[in-house]
Amino acid sequence: MQLASELDLAHLAMEEPAFAADPFPQFAAARARHPWLAKASFGYVVTEYAAVKDLLAMDDQLRTGHDGVAEIMGAKGTEWGRFLVEQILGRTGADHRRMRDLLAPLFTPRVANRHRPLMQTTIAALLDEWAPKGAFDFEEFASYFPITVMCSLIGASPEAIPRLRSSLEALGLALCLDPAHLPAMEQAMATMNAFVAQLVAERRARGPASGEPDLLDLLLEGHGEGGLTDRELADLLIFLFVAGYDTSKNVLTLTMRLLIDRPDAYARCASDKAFCSQVLEESLRFNNTATIPRQASQDVVYRDVLIPAGSMLFFPVSVITRDPSAIPDAETFRPERRHDNRHMAFGRGAHLCLGRYIALAQIEEGLHLIAQRLAEPKLAGEPAWRPFPGTWGIHGLPVSFRPAPWPQPQSAAAADA
Repeated sequence: MQLASELDLAHLAMEEPAFAADPFPQFAAARARHPWLAKASFGYVVTEYAAVKDLLAMDDQLRTGHDGVAEIMGAKGTEWGRFLVEQILGRTGADHRRMRDLLAPLFTPRVANRHRPLMQTTIAALLDEWAPKGAFDFEEFASYFPITVMCSLIGASPEAIPRLRSSLEALGLALCLDPAHLPAMEQAMATMNAFVAQLVAERRARGPASGEPDLLDLLLEGHGEGGLTDRELADLLIFLFVAGYDTSKNVLTLTMRLLIDRPDAYARCASDKAFCSQVLEESLRFNNTATIPRQASQDVVYRDVLIPAGSMLFFPVSVITRDPSAIPDAETFRPERRHDNRHMAFGRGAHLCLGRYIALAQIEEGLHLIAQRLAEPKLAGEPAWRPFPGTWGIHGLPVSFRPAPWPQPQSAAAADA
């Protein structure tokens, strides 16, 4: 058995902008040095698909790494640092199970499918506003989609969207491990705390929404004895905005970038919603957004390597399904591919993302209707990249396209092909 610190490991400079622009050669070189482990400035990086799959399932030995991230960021004692550790992804054991059991019925595939008409109406309205321009920053356009859907799901006024969007952009850099972003994240937390406090107070004052209960009504039902505390309710609402915003916006933008180079696949998305689902699955395999932090709660032995208790480990699920040892022809984007080894974009183990069905439905509906209205998209400038260790993705995707009318006889809002 060897200590991890005694191994000859490659160093991955994940904090460097050049790394974010093209991480794949660096991961390949790291695997050539050691089959499944590398070093980074903040701990160890697991570089092999099989090892990520195995280790992420060891919830009894690896706890969430949010406390370690807060320490790296110098955020102990700050409001963002508190939120990072106390929100649902930062919790473990019975406390985490209590919160998941309360929330799980609100995020089933059936519930996600009930929200599809709202998603269709939302993206249709955005396309009516943006498509006539003929060119825009696709990342900016895509950012309004999930935040508008979320506001509708909880009964919040759309007037809040501009200030929420700015705050969510700041909080999206939370896991990039750069303390320079902490002041902006603290300001964002102040904005989000004030927003959810006012939202909850107004709903309690006037009672449930008329008609079918919305998501906020259902969350308020889980408040009280044995349920959610006031602080947990507020943190959960903030978490739902943060998680839903970054995943949907960034995955949709990454997918558009892939499809710009594949015009036949893009054109098919406009007429074949089932194909959109295949494209999304392959897009999440090809590159998605997450690097998951974990911290060893005890000494961990894996493949005769000892990782000491307290060590930080990073799981780059954003790129791990380009590992050729797990995925044949991994560098080819092929929507019709059979996925024997699926992506882990939504995590694994006890902290598997609750909102994954809503995210998948939202991106699928968005892609289908976008392909109908933004015909023949082309790059109108070079995209930049978000920092890799956090929520990775494209930062700015300038596109031009031919504005197309809605297909007849159905309007986009009614279409459910």
